[in-house]
Amino acid sequence: MKNKSVYQFLHDYFFEHLGIRKKASVKTIKAYKQSINEFRSYLRDYKKKSFLSLELSDFNQDNVYDFLVYLRDIKGQKPSTLNLRLAALKSFMRYCGDEDPEVTALYIALSKIQKFKDLERNGRVEYLTEEQLKLLFEIPDTSTKLGRRDRFIMIMLYETGARIEEFLSIRLSDIYRRENCVQVRLHGKGDKTRYIPLLDDVIPYLDHFLKEFHPDSTDREFLIYTVHQDKHTKMTEGTVNHLLKKYASVAAETDPLFPKDLHCHTMRHSIAMAMYKKGVPLAYIKDFLGHANLGSVSIYAHADNETVSKALEAANSDLEIHKDSAQQRWKGHEEELLAFCGLA
Repeated sequence: MKNKSVYQFLHDYFFEHLGIRKKASVKTIKAYKQSINEFRSYLRDYKKKSFLSLELSDFNQDNVYDFLVYLRDIKGQKPSTLNLRLAALKSFMRYCGDEDPEVTALYIALSKIQKFKDLERNGRVEYLTEEQLKLLFEIPDTSTKLGRRDRFIMIMLYETGARIEEFLSIRLSDIYRRENCVQVRLHGKGDKTRYIPLLDDVIPYLDHFLKEFHPDSTDREFLIYTVHQDKHTKMTEGTVNHLLKKYASVAAETDPLFPKDLHCHTMRHSIAMAMYKKGVPLAYIKDFLGHANLGSVSIYAHADNETVSKALEAANSDLEIHKDSAQQRWKGHEEELLAFCGLA
């Protein structure tokens, strides 16, 4: 990145670009400074990213989107304020992209976030991170039978990537074992069938569940069921969503960014995003999810910006010495650095 630090970009943006080239009003500059300061504070408090270790890659789509959700759900800020914060961050990254083409990918990803009133329709996929999934799976009280059932349901929803109707329709006859391999048969849309292999670390959960909940069941029984008048009946989607929201509410007490409106499809999105991040081709993800065409899974290719950030970091690995020296130079003088950047 032409050996130019994020601090230099901030300095030039506020003191030269906005103030001199754009002739922005004092009010606009003040509002933009406040926006970036709020984003800086959010990164520090929720992403454990200090200002002294700040990089341009931190201004990515994921962080900015999460920041907006934080302002909406935790701070209770109005759409007009959120749109101002978003406009300021976009303006800064557009400037950085104009100055350095290598930053353009970050700005393009950021520009996909629409104004706050349209956030639910901006093409972003709601999914759980690896840390959030671990937190969720640890919440059920596994000393109780229902707690063990609920944990199994959540693990299987994630591991199979099944649509909720596909998941609830699984019967014991849909579980296939071949030596050490276990597959689950899903009956999808259009009467199409696909087979999902279970990972080795998931099989013990399945075995324990079968032993506890299906000791004498026939092959035609549903894997997941509820009990009505001493009979096993197919569990409803509402029941599953209810238990997901219950555990999501508990998870949100630990992680304020955890989606409280957790539903079955979020688990499906989560496994798809995990596969995409690990480099699984979209064509394979399409088959795994049971989609008819690639267009249905293309959302995962632009829903996440972590790949862009990692690519930028790799492309600029030769600047590590420069970044370290900048941090060392300003260590213990963060206020002076903020003043240099125009944020004090």
